[in-house]
Amino acid sequence: MVRKRGSLILCGAFLFVACNGLLLLFLWGRTPIGRFGEGGGAEPGGREEWGVAKIKGGGTNLAGEVIRLAEEVESELETQKELLKQIQSHRSLWEKRRGMGKRQTDGGKVENKEEEHKPPPQLSAVPPKDDSENKDQSQEENTPELIITAVRDPKVDTQLDNEIKELTDYTKLDVTVISPQVVIPILVIACDRVTVKRSLDKLIQYRPSAELYPIIVSQDCGHAETAQVIGSYGSQVTHISQPDLSDIRVRPEHRKFQGYYKIARHYRWALNQVFNTLSHSTVVIVEDDLEVAPDFFEYFRALHPILTSDPTLWCASAWNDNGREGLVDPGKADLLYRTDFFPGLGWMLLKDIWAELEPKWPTAFWDDWMRHPEQRKERSCIRPEISRTMTFGRKGVSLGQFFDQYLRYIKLNTDFVPFTKQDLSYLMKENFDVDFVKQVYSAPLIKVEELQQGGGLTGTGPYRVQYSSRDNFKVLARNLGVMDDLKSGVPRAGYRGVVSFLSRGRRVFLTPPEGWTKYDVSWS
Repeated sequence: MVRKRGSLILCGAFLFVACNGLLLLFLWGRTPIGRFGEGGGAEPGGREEWGVAKIKGGGTNLAGEVIRLAEEVESELETQKELLKQIQSHRSLWEKRRGMGKRQTDGGKVENKEEEHKPPPQLSAVPPKDDSENKDQSQEENTPELIITAVRDPKVDTQLDNEIKELTDYTKLDVTVISPQVVIPILVIACDRVTVKRSLDKLIQYRPSAELYPIIVSQDCGHAETAQVIGSYGSQVTHISQPDLSDIRVRPEHRKFQGYYKIARHYRWALNQVFNTLSHSTVVIVEDDLEVAPDFFEYFRALHPILTSDPTLWCASAWNDNGREGLVDPGKADLLYRTDFFPGLGWMLLKDIWAELEPKWPTAFWDDWMRHPEQRKERSCIRPEISRTMTFGRKGVSLGQFFDQYLRYIKLNTDFVPFTKQDLSYLMKENFDVDFVKQVYSAPLIKVEELQQGGGLTGTGPYRVQYSSRDNFKVLARNLGVMDDLKSGVPRAGYRGVVSFLSRGRRVFLTPPEGWTKYDVSWS
């Protein structure tokens, strides 16, 4: 259509110029107007040629005006012709873009990714004055500029508008920009267990990317055999060693707790290495006696943005203190909770939280110290229904405390849950609290005896069992098979005083009375 109209314009211009040429020939053959011999007329040899002679009144000669107009028309037509040639030269690119847009509309995929993101060429009827300026401008602006300075003929306005609109729309193609993913290092706290190999083997087996999840093994104790095991992994891990292996002066009655003092010192040094020396923004901490689940990395990757965006959270843990077989729902591997109890045993920490804790880091018993109200500041952690870590280290500085009774029976998740593809906004405090409180206190209140075998309950719950004092909580917890100890008044895995678990296949909430406001630290 543009080519046809361009031809019509050129034909019209040719006829116009031809007619004016015939008119000039006709006028040239006529006798000039004026008096002979005055030298001011149009006769040959006079002071002015016919084409530029002045007439009375100061006007211009008719023939000269006609020639000037003809030259302007010819110049304008040449400009429009050049513009149309440029449009036609890029027609193939626009046709390709039309076809690409149609394939996208029909649900197809763009096969040529380079063409999909290639910006359209700049179209200009007049070359830029300074090409370097255009380059600078193209770097500063994402949308190419279309420069048209020619005078346009009304006959081609509509077609030209459509072509320009297509070129402009081309720059509006959707382009997905993938932000760089945060690096989440795994810090393995090691000492003198050669069985650290079991931990490292699973971490390396399930790690989806060595670049996004560098493994840093920090070793205390100077145990040569353990150092040899760690060194056998070569570049797959980074091996750092705590330099201060000296004994720590403690009170006489704490001599048996020397190991706890060394662990606190090691944690402080190792975390400073990760955050201050290696300049990471976050870390996941595990110990040398933990085995991880297949979706361990997926779990923490998904929780990182929740942890960074909710100031009422200060950690994410892979551990459920009441995660024994029979106390968790095997069909709810994707179920996550908020908890006021610091779980540890595979947990994520942010750099700004460490900057808050490091100046007052304790000399011993760091995990119980984390559970004090002065550190927790009414913040919570995220924990799973089914643990993403399990411990196989019966012997240690704790001398196997709780291991035989609880820890050895913790269920490790085996099903991969694609947490990064799920909406986890329900874990934000303003969302979680409303739903959680409603679900808990709308559950029927029952006696613990009704949960025993033959109690007469037929449904799967949820049911609510209520405690009223510290001793009452301990009695109920033991009868129901959950951990009965409290730290600063907070029960293990509890949130707002509520502990959630399964009992004989039924969901049970062990709760304080409705209207709970805060923990009583004297219950410790």
